[in-house]
Amino acid sequence: MTVQEGYVEVTGGKVWYQIHNRELTNTPLIVLHGGPGSSHYSLQGLKILAEDRPVIFYDQLGCGNSDRPNESSLWNIDRFVEELAQLREALSLKELHILGHSWGTTLLAAYLLEKPTGVKSAIFSSPCLSAPLWAEDQDYNRTLLPESVQETLKECEENGKTDSEEYKEATAEFNRHFVCRLDPLPEFLKHGAHYRNPEVYNIMWGPSEFHVTGNLKDFDCTSRLNELSIPSLYTCGRYDEATPKSTQYFSELTPNAKFHVFENSAHMPYIEEPEEYVTVIRDFLNVND
Repeated sequence: MTVQEGYVEVTGGKVWYQIHNRELTNTPLIVLHGGPGSSHYSLQGLKILAEDRPVIFYDQLGCGNSDRPNESSLWNIDRFVEELAQLREALSLKELHILGHSWGTTLLAAYLLEKPTGVKSAIFSSPCLSAPLWAEDQDYNRTLLPESVQETLKECEENGKTDSEEYKEATAEFNRHFVCRLDPLPEFLKHGAHYRNPEVYNIMWGPSEFHVTGNLKDFDCTSRLNELSIPSLYTCGRYDEATPKSTQYFSELTPNAKFHVFENSAHMPYIEEPEEYVTVIRDFLNVND
């Protein structure tokens, strides 16, 4: 399998990309990672999809192998939408499929609502298409945690101690329930922490998955999902922070959409149930090529 890497100049700096099997003739797939500020690192197993088609990963500006400019005004959704368009043009991706995961689905929806041409299908993996609805879902998920964990989270948030060790430990408990249920966590995941940029995450989202204070806190595109006419696939885990109820709701608002739940996963089914995840994604792409 051939691998090509390089950098593309975008607004604010250079972003790193990696293309697997560029020479294949089926429509390429580009992967939009989560975060904001998390990098493609955890999603790299999806390169197996390059058996069928070119697969393109990139690290959004500010994280991973891309530039990390010290300029907080860059961390907003409009610039990330512009970045995706600039990358697509630089790589001559006239036709493509797009898979977004988590915040990557926020970016994907915002990009599609700009009405670009040549996008054959969209995959919304563990979607966040309404920050207020996400926050509601996490308020409910928190009630499922042990009472002591709930108290720690509440006390730290009310007293401005979200950078404390006890808040981090309580957050880790939330993550074990709703982000990745594998115990222990795969070793390779632990090695990816240095690719993240907490500053981007804090400015755009907040101190944790479930305490939304950043500039995305009012993002909600549900009223415009009826404008998405291309084939779309919505997926999530049964125990996902992107809840099955909300994910199904988004799919029902989208005209040409399918919906799938990974029964033994939380927010990372591509790691928790990799074989089923790849099968579901591959089948959808092949039908819509």
